[in-house]
Amino acid sequence: MPTRSSDILVIGGGVNGLACAARLAAKGRKVMLLEAADTVGGGAGAREFAPGYRAPALAHLTQGLDPRMAAGMDLVRHGLEFHPGLATTVLSGGDPLVVRGGTAEGPDSSAFAALHAKLSAFARVLAPFRQMTAPRLGAGNRWGGFLRHGLGVRALGRDDFRELLRMILINVHDVAEDELTDDRLKGLLAFDATLGAWLGPRSPNSLILYLDRLARGVDPLLPKGGMGALAVALGRAAEAAGVSLRTGARVAQVLVEGDRACGVALEGGEEVRAGLVVSAMNPRVTFQALVGAQALDAGFFKRTHHIRSRGGAAKLHLALKGAPGFAADLRSRLVIAASHDAVEAAFNPVKYGEVPEAPVMEVILPSAHEPGHAPEGGHVISAIVQFAPHAPKAGAEAAREAMLEASLRVLEAQAPGLRGLVVGAEMLMPYDIEDLFGMVGGNWHHGELAVEQMLFNRPMAEMAQYATPVPGLWLAGAGSHPGGGINGAAGWNAAGAILEARA
Repeated sequence: MPTRSSDILVIGGGVNGLACAARLAAKGRKVMLLEAADTVGGGAGAREFAPGYRAPALAHLTQGLDPRMAAGMDLVRHGLEFHPGLATTVLSGGDPLVVRGGTAEGPDSSAFAALHAKLSAFARVLAPFRQMTAPRLGAGNRWGGFLRHGLGVRALGRDDFRELLRMILINVHDVAEDELTDDRLKGLLAFDATLGAWLGPRSPNSLILYLDRLARGVDPLLPKGGMGALAVALGRAAEAAGVSLRTGARVAQVLVEGDRACGVALEGGEEVRAGLVVSAMNPRVTFQALVGAQALDAGFFKRTHHIRSRGGAAKLHLALKGAPGFAADLRSRLVIAASHDAVEAAFNPVKYGEVPEAPVMEVILPSAHEPGHAPEGGHVISAIVQFAPHAPKAGAEAAREAMLEASLRVLEAQAPGLRGLVVGAEMLMPYDIEDLFGMVGGNWHHGELAVEQMLFNRPMAEMAQYATPVPGLWLAGAGSHPGGGINGAAGWNAAGAILEARA
């Protein structure tokens, strides 16, 4: 088959792959990005799930883009705009509760404001760690920056520093119980901390995920035109930087010759050669499927299989012929979580491969913000439903049907008559998400975000600085530091590490 050549190949056209490719190309490298789908964007794209109804393919909001990426790719010039920051409305069966940033209605308004201010201050101190290459354990050349940021943490003062350490090591359920009395706020705090994660509010260290969320931004953001518009802007910016985008190009194998990565083979047999290969794919997919055991140390290959990547979130799309009757502004972010205990109760059966009777969820209606998502008079519901089993005991199809029924039951309780409006439905379970987006276990972060899989252990100690044990092969996806979300920090960081290594 014909062989093409490039300086650098990037595998995967999600947010991180595009960020990495654009930064490298802007520095004069000849970069080709290979994406298996027909369009770039990955989980930030859009899909038509029913005739005339379009929904965010997976992620429907961003907690904030990496500011270096947004500025470096000049995304505003390429058409990216956001709707004003969304308010969150918590629906729990009683009165709805509106929350924006650190301001909440109700009897806990002062307590929530104080808690949010404290956690936000901790998040601001931790935020610089997201923009650095994590040090490799045992290596001395990266610890200077790490320690400088560490000194910034220490500058909190003794009492605040001690409180930060306490907060990092405890669970979000206890924080909610200690600091708040309003079950609706407890439910929101617990839901936001566990969104997209494989843990419940009572799980150890669950609060650190809430701090990571705040480090990315205070309020979630919705791009004008939906998440698909973000994908379009990223693609345009990458091409403007000089990246050659190839869609419909599924990589079957990373080519390794003389113990060095030298290109890839596509499905169909075409080989694409390059001096450097960068994978923005899941680390387990990269090594288990694309590189293979024959090119790796046996112990390393085995350990890549044990990178934990369980997904507990499902994605629900509903096509409606009319407006649903939620007791809330349809342009707000709706969170259905009655309490922190309700979030925990939704997680418990999933640990045993079962579907929860009352899942909790985050709901947006893109069609309430602008036309183009549904036929005139219709609406689209996009919901992240938690929790969902990635390996159901009842079988894939039975679990999908049970999850859809449970979700409709929860939605109907908040919007009576909703079932009568449904003209199309799509429930993407974690195993469907794995099949569609290459996310092992359906985990949105390409590997669980947990204390033992963060910083210099993400995805493994040998690859904490984006370089891998295979010379010429680098990582740039959400499975690397600092993790996932529609943000781009991992890809931008990886490009910086590559440029520094090859300077």
